[in-house]
Amino acid sequence: MRLVAVLLLIGATALLAESGQKKEFTPMQKNWWAFQPVKKQTVPQSAGRTTIDKFLLARMTGKGITPNPQADRTTLLRRASLVLTGLPPTPEETQAFLSDTSANAFEKVIDRLLASPQYGERWARHWLDLARYADSEGFKADETRPNVWRYRDYVIKSFNEDKPYDRFVKEQIAGDELYPNNLDAKIAVGFNRHFPDESNAANIRQRRQELMFDIVDTTGAVFLGMTFGCAKCHDHKFDPILQKDYYRLQAFYANTRIEDEALLMSQEEQVNWKAQYGVWEAKTANIRKEMQDILSKPRQTFFEERLSRFPDEIKETITMDAAKRTPEQWHMFMKARTQVEFTDDEVAKKLRGAPQARYKELQNELAKFDHLKPADRPMAQTLAEMHTAAPKTHVLTNGNFDAPTQEVNPGFLTILDPNDADVSKGRRSALANWIASASNPLSTRVIVNRVWHYHFGRGLTATPSDFGLMGDRPANLPLLDQLTADFVENGWSMKRLHKQIMLSDAWRMSSAHNEANAKLDPENKLQWKFARRRLEGEAVRDSMLQVAGRLNGKMYGEPVFPPLPAGVVTRGGWKSDEATSNADRRSVYIFVRRNTRYPMFDAFDMPDTHESCARRNVTVNPAQSLELMNSRLVNEWSRSLAQRVRNDAGQTTDGMLDRAFRLAYQRTPRDVERADAKAFLAKQTQLTGSEENAWQDLCQTLLNSNEFLYIN
Repeated sequence: MRLVAVLLLIGATALLAESGQKKEFTPMQKNWWAFQPVKKQTVPQSAGRTTIDKFLLARMTGKGITPNPQADRTTLLRRASLVLTGLPPTPEETQAFLSDTSANAFEKVIDRLLASPQYGERWARHWLDLARYADSEGFKADETRPNVWRYRDYVIKSFNEDKPYDRFVKEQIAGDELYPNNLDAKIAVGFNRHFPDESNAANIRQRRQELMFDIVDTTGAVFLGMTFGCAKCHDHKFDPILQKDYYRLQAFYANTRIEDEALLMSQEEQVNWKAQYGVWEAKTANIRKEMQDILSKPRQTFFEERLSRFPDEIKETITMDAAKRTPEQWHMFMKARTQVEFTDDEVAKKLRGAPQARYKELQNELAKFDHLKPADRPMAQTLAEMHTAAPKTHVLTNGNFDAPTQEVNPGFLTILDPNDADVSKGRRSALANWIASASNPLSTRVIVNRVWHYHFGRGLTATPSDFGLMGDRPANLPLLDQLTADFVENGWSMKRLHKQIMLSDAWRMSSAHNEANAKLDPENKLQWKFARRRLEGEAVRDSMLQVAGRLNGKMYGEPVFPPLPAGVVTRGGWKSDEATSNADRRSVYIFVRRNTRYPMFDAFDMPDTHESCARRNVTVNPAQSLELMNSRLVNEWSRSLAQRVRNDAGQTTDGMLDRAFRLAYQRTPRDVERADAKAFLAKQTQLTGSEENAWQDLCQTLLNSNEFLYIN
């Protein structure tokens, strides 16, 4: 029936397009679940213990399905720790939980994990996937973005502070407008800056339009759970998104520009900095003037070379009187200027002979005054509004930037609100307030479904960024609406939502297989068990470092560069950290180069950061096994774990085995495992000629096992 309805919808859309009639939404589109207001539901009178369980059990009972029993306490603790922090529990944490016989022992574990700084690092990684975060531009050059990491730190802090989600959304769309004196809000707007960018593109108009496409597509997918990109060339074939709606949404961003030097200083700090800088300027004025005189001719040559690559209209825009530029020309100029403006170091590379020698002498003279120069000012890479009026936004024929048709004003989805938006207090402010409104049926459901997805490996709607007709229908819409209504009523608190989910019997179920249930619900849509799933590459690395006793818990700051395997070449460079402790920081701090994903993460399905990722692929392939068996780093971590085991547990083999299993699995070995491990150690000691090597091999085996790599 669903396929027939979709085919009829496509046919109706095609006929309307051919006849030139005004698009009318179909009854199916008007009544689609995602566009209906969120309402509190009548809680079913099932035997479930919590509200979540009552909704789930009502569906299971109707299908003849029996939910799994609760998992054992060790499994629950490990599951909770990995889901909330991305790290396994320590032996001490395990012992404390197993010894706690109080009725709220597990609730105390949840509270502890949510309060830990590692929670923000874990859940920021999920959001960074959505935001298509990277530390480089992408495309051929893949240049480094030196200050974009501040956005990553902003996300971590926001999760740890339990920033209300509606505020979190508003800051990322329009923080500079809504909260102009808040430096974190200025950083947050960097969400819109994470588009891949061919910064040296000569076709400036096309480049600008492609960046607008990226922003609109990402905003629609991440916050509204709709595939807006399908409407850039025509009315959406399935969902009630008009082509006009696509460009109405784009109009909210029409006057934005890249701002890669957004100052992160208070007014007082800026005044003090300028005063100190002024002292340095005065002392070095003559030296700097001579240096600029030397650079002036090659700078002009450099400028003319770069200018020649642009089409005539862009050349004119760059060289014309600034006062005569139109709003459209200002946007073209701001996109092109970085290609015709050069740092002194770039120009100095063109010097030869006597000018080159004199310039180096002057550099040495200038360096003598470095003690007077203030430290570099902290900056963020973000978007900002242009100082001019916004250029007009038009619907584009087939998405072609060179084929504009009707002009449109900022506006929302016609099916929800056909009127133009009130942008008197800021274009993006209007969009942010609409998206983060408690009455928005899309954005509110979307985030609740995302949290459910990251807890269970599958959302109540299995397509977290597509709530449209081609997406997956909710397995339990009443439950999704009930959770969403609760979420909004209780202050948009992410931590409260986590706790609500984790205290349910559904979250605490065993992951054991049940053949009878599997026949009735093979995809586990009704949530009769906890679905076992593999950890992401980042969590695998972090967990290994932790149990090896090597994880550096330092938070925030510039990205780190762990060593790369021999033979890996990165465009844009990769200067491996010399200090091992710095390289052993959490994976969320590793530099993300768009065109060269960190090899271990790449093997474990790290997404392509050129676009938003709502669901990571989970594959099983030989590259993963080879990475875990042959990686120099994994071997080093295995050796560190072996040393930790042998140092901490005395000299008895049984004691050391107990310690190794507790560190890796939070339990002691079973009898058969103990016997197998002893036999393995004896054999490897004989083969390698070293008991130390045998223990390293055993520890690597533990780290390679499914029990270590999976959330059970």
